[in-house]
Amino acid sequence: MTSTEQTLTPGPAPADRRRWFALAIVMTAAFMDLVDVTIVNIAIPSIQRSAHASVSQIQWITAGYALAFAAALITGGRLGDIHGRRRLFLIGIGGFTLASALCGFAVNPEMLVASRILQGGMAAMMVPQVLSIVHATFPAHERGKVFGLFGAIVGLGAVSGPLLGALLTEWNLFGLEWRPIFLINLPVGIAAFLLGRRFITESKAPKALKLDLVGVALVSLGLLMLLYPLTRGRELGWPLWGYLCMAGALVVFAALVSYEKRKAARDGSPLIELSLFRVKSFAAGIAVQTVFGVALGIFFLVWTLYMQIGLGWSPLRAGLTGVPFSIAVSVAAGMSVQKLVPRFGRKVLQAGALVMGVGVLLYLWEAHRYGLAIASWQMALPLVVMGAGMGLIVAPLTDAVLSEVPREHAGSASGLINTVQQMGNALGLGLVSVVFFGEIGDRLTAAQVGPAFVHAFQHALWWVAGIMGAIFLLMSALPKRPAQHVEGAGDEPAASVTDREPELVA
Repeated sequence: MTSTEQTLTPGPAPADRRRWFALAIVMTAAFMDLVDVTIVNIAIPSIQRSAHASVSQIQWITAGYALAFAAALITGGRLGDIHGRRRLFLIGIGGFTLASALCGFAVNPEMLVASRILQGGMAAMMVPQVLSIVHATFPAHERGKVFGLFGAIVGLGAVSGPLLGALLTEWNLFGLEWRPIFLINLPVGIAAFLLGRRFITESKAPKALKLDLVGVALVSLGLLMLLYPLTRGRELGWPLWGYLCMAGALVVFAALVSYEKRKAARDGSPLIELSLFRVKSFAAGIAVQTVFGVALGIFFLVWTLYMQIGLGWSPLRAGLTGVPFSIAVSVAAGMSVQKLVPRFGRKVLQAGALVMGVGVLLYLWEAHRYGLAIASWQMALPLVVMGAGMGLIVAPLTDAVLSEVPREHAGSASGLINTVQQMGNALGLGLVSVVFFGEIGDRLTAAQVGPAFVHAFQHALWWVAGIMGAIFLLMSALPKRPAQHVEGAGDEPAASVTDREPELVA
């Protein structure tokens, strides 16, 4: 996740061992963010029961984080360029740790939702600085090794998040039930903050662009006007104001486009570089990232509710059931980047969409056939197929989207990609109210809960399968042979560099 002014520097002398301590610190922060997203999903049913949270509150516990993260992501990267990446990283991780404490000690669902929104905003300050600090700290010939480690951390976060969430919820430490999933961030965050002050070297972009606060406000307002009626509409009986609000969101987005055009002409520092959308592969890639985020937002929340409330499984059993999926994602992601994409290009990503869609349909068939009697081992096959498909997509997609983007806009494009994926995720979480809870009656007896959730899960899977079909079609506009950028090789990676070098501040 890069900012709009990502730059490279030759880095300190290889003898400076402090750079490896700095790497461990920023990787720990990235791991915290990755785990925090997946760890919450597995604990959602426990939160709903003990905190007496409503359906919309449950959605906002996850969607609020994604929305705040998406809305502030580009701004966080820009602030790091202007005021110093080390400084923003420390502010971000300090705020993230504080927000985690507020989540853990939340006295009601409203406080938990507000704390999660704060947590997402702080993550948006912290996460963009990770790769910026790596670029500013390591010489080019070492970055291949570093980004290999980063990929391993991503895979570890995907595997360990659900398991850690399941264990912490199941153990019910000190009678705190689900709260330790947030409180575990406190010692890790405090240690990272203290060590970061000592070992991370400050860096800035010499000519960072100005903040586009109006653009940030318009993006946030438009998303809120779209998502709030989606999450609250069902329980409020779909009032007229909800439809008017969603229609108004389109007007806000149109105003955003108009303003960004004027902003670019006036001072060249828009929040969104609209000229990027003239690049066919980038426009298609942004659509793929957004729609893919919608699919993931729907599936993971619905899947958790299906296993724990519909089937009555414990958090630990649900977490263990997801292990084959996580492993398949990690293995397929490594193969796609190293072996498959260099040889077959765009076809690998399209195959990933088809494979994931087949996995969804296989899961749909099994859920229908076995109903409430389905076992964890019976879910393994569709989950492995889905994970393999997802792995073929997630690793090479950014490279494919950026391969035809002009180098001077590479940083802006990369930040925008991550932003729209988070926006898509937030939209998917909002749609859960329609595609899942909309199929469940308001007043169910204990005997009706299981069958109702199984039926709603199948209905949601049809949506996910349809979305994967749309993604397959959108991928046809990606370049046939996405550029493969190798850190430390002759050419600088277009996804993360410009031709300038940042100023290092002692």
